[in-house]
Amino acid sequence: MGGSRKWSKRAGAAVLGGVYAAALGVGFAVAEAVVSRTGPLAAALLGDLAATGTVFLAARALDNTSVYDPYWSVVPLPLALWWYFHPGPGGAADPVRFALVAVCLGLWGMRLTANFLRGWAGPGHEDWRYAAYRRLGPLRYWLVSLAGLQVMPTLVVFAALLPVYAVTRGPGRAPSVVDVLATAVALGAIALETVADEQKRRHQAGPARGEFVATGLWAWCRHPNYLGEVAFWWGMLGFGLAAGWRYAWTAAGAAAITLLFNLVSVPLMDRRLAGRYPGYAAFAATRPGLLPRLRGRKGGEDGPGSP
Repeated sequence: MGGSRKWSKRAGAAVLGGVYAAALGVGFAVAEAVVSRTGPLAAALLGDLAATGTVFLAARALDNTSVYDPYWSVVPLPLALWWYFHPGPGGAADPVRFALVAVCLGLWGMRLTANFLRGWAGPGHEDWRYAAYRRLGPLRYWLVSLAGLQVMPTLVVFAALLPVYAVTRGPGRAPSVVDVLATAVALGAIALETVADEQKRRHQAGPARGEFVATGLWAWCRHPNYLGEVAFWWGMLGFGLAAGWRYAWTAAGAAAITLLFNLVSVPLMDRRLAGRYPGYAAFAATRPGLLPRLRGRKGGEDGPGSP
């Protein structure tokens, strides 16, 4: 993986920056070339797929699917801005509502990208979830990488951004309490992810690093970081609904994110943790995957730190 070259973390980050600059350039060029014929929604999708293809080529050249990982957090804000500058027939988006959307997307994207870079050792390091597929052989591995590990997440995040597209189709309704609630949910979700990741990082650097984390937010549910990610996209949906209830169909995006984490991410991580830690299966049986149980559990397990 990553070829035979030994990369420093700084050099790897520079290469990654170049990859994403090229991918965004390709994506914007494709979207601009077709928007007059397809409209902003389809043009953005085609540009998104072209950018994904560019990242895939870089991942293949570097022999590392993890090159794609920052795509999830890097692309949404530029895509939102592109939609903003290609408004619908009703005119530009409400500037206050779009500013709130942009701030939330910007904070979320910077935090998630920074969290990835903190744990990424460079192009020679590939996430364990991807490395496991290498047993399929090179051809099938890269087919899985393209279709399942890169194009599929791109489509899911594009779907999650549909409420942002709705916001940019016109001024919509005047900013209201719904925008305030959407902002609170999105910012709260970012805070939840941040605290969960920092608690996990401190645990892994402490004396109990040989055990799974079961304190703090991690005592209330098995994957509070995933809960924050899911909640963020429901916050984005709030902005779409604030623009107009006719955009309720964009809930399909947040639903897709929720299904992805519940059906793929949570079971995959649970299997890995159960294989690494003998006591994890028993712990998992008493804790929900995402939504914490606010009331005491059966058998006298009332506190978050109960074994």
